Amino acid sequence: MQLDVLIEDERWDTAGLEAIAEAAAVAVAGVLALDAEDWEVSLMGCDDTRIAALNTEFRSKPTPTNVLSWPSEERAADTPGGTPDLPEADLPGMPVELGDIAIAWDTCAREAQEAGKPFEAHVTHLVVHGILHLLGYDHINDADAALMEGLEVRILAKLGLPDPYSS
Repeated sequence: MQLDVLIEDERWDTAGLEAIAEAAAVAVAGVLALDAEDWEVSLMGCDDTRIAALNTEFRSKPTPTNVLSWPSEERAADTPGGTPDLPEADLPGMPVELGDIAIAWDTCAREAQEAGKPFEAHVTHLVVHGILHLLGYDHINDADAALMEGLEVRILAKLGLPDPYSS
């Protein structure tokens, strides 16, 4: 698996974003039975100012958010709650570019603190969430949300982390 990590906010280096993302990506691949070596993800660790600018530019929402993703192509299922078309490598040794993810330190830290969750666990969940978006999963409707959230719970359990949706 190729994981290209760009750190724009040094706090992400201290938190070990690259190691968190690698573990999350391997777990996603394992649960979905994908060969991790066949795909590539770009991840940017930034702050609220940067992610607010991206959220404004791409979603017309001038506020910070925790994570954003930009799939390289549309992979969504044709029917609500259906499994997306998962990527397959075209050429040996040439990974499929799934897309880009940006994650904001300030929002992640605030959310983790407010929820009483360890920062690393919350960030891991958000990286898993972002990768699933790149793979075509979404939470636009109840059926899609149930599928995506169920996968997140299974993937996080594989990493020894609790269900982020339980209260």
